[in-house]
Amino acid sequence: MAALITVELKQLHFFAYHGLYAEERKTGHEFEVNLFVSYLPVSGTITGISDTVNYVELYELLKSEMQKPRELLETFVMEVSEIIHLSFSQIKKIEIAVTKLHPPITGFTGTVGVKYSKEY
Repeated sequence: MAALITVELKQLHFFAYHGLYAEERKTGHEFEVNLFVSYLPVSGTITGISDTVNYVELYELLKSEMQKPRELLETFVMEVSEIIHLSFSQIKKIEIAVTKLHPPITGFTGTVGVKYSKEY
């Protein structure tokens, strides 16, 4: 099996309006996103940005998509994965996790989240 390179964006924090309930979409929440994208490198050593997946472009894509509210985090991770793959066709695997840091659940003191992984 060929060697993959993984580009990681971890512990990204966004304020966004994802949520099933109207109050969540009105007040918003703080989210954490962790993204891992793996691809087959070109032959030889990577020496230029054109040979890799630009993490700045990945971040800008995530930032833009976080501002488009979805009712479910499952919808978000699945749609964003497809958008990323369309933007970077060399990607062979995407793993994305989104955590709602302060879910509106009475008496709940943890976090909730969704993790999605897809191979292309």
